[in-house]
Amino acid sequence: MVDDEGKQLGVMPPYEALKIARERGLDLVEVSPTANPPVCRIINYGKYLYQQSKRQHEARKHQRSIELKEVKFRPRTGTHDFEVKRNQIVHFLEDGNKVKATIMFRGREMAHRNLGWDMIDRLIKDLGELVVVEVRPRQEGPNLTAILAPKKAGKPARPAAAPAPRPVSSAPPVGAARTAGAGVSGGATEPAAVPAGHRGTPGG
Repeated sequence: MVDDEGKQLGVMPPYEALKIARERGLDLVEVSPTANPPVCRIINYGKYLYQQSKRQHEARKHQRSIELKEVKFRPRTGTHDFEVKRNQIVHFLEDGNKVKATIMFRGREMAHRNLGWDMIDRLIKDLGELVVVEVRPRQEGPNLTAILAPKKAGKPARPAAAPAPRPVSSAPPVGAARTAGAGVSGGATEPAAVPAGHRGTPGG
């Protein structure tokens, strides 16, 4: 049993631990169910949930979603317009997005598809080490397309999610309570339990 200040109170029956938690106006949470005996902690569970929610919200704010942008060309796109569109692709790639480069053929242009293939090969060559060709150029109906992705160093793995909450009953009957064994586990971990009928409120 660990109190709200991190002090170990020793081994005790669950009903005694619940009594102490009620006297302090807090909740009893099982934080290490696999320990022998299981380790419980007294906390304000409502405040804990609020803090967890804030941390998750902050983490989501810093996550960047990858979008698929599309930049369209024509087989006879001029040199200046080609460079403008190429720079636009560079900007998208630097932002971490993927790009679908599309060369559109209309009418008689279909008879000169080699111009489109030359253009898309030139585009990939100009982008050089900045890009990875995720989908090689291919003809899709009247359009020639390729999907380009930014070349980046590998990102660190995302930390594993916290274990699912485990409730500790706040009902008073002793017969339904878990009987504790000997000795309290060395250190308490962060709470991962949802007490039934907790009284805490977010931020309070």
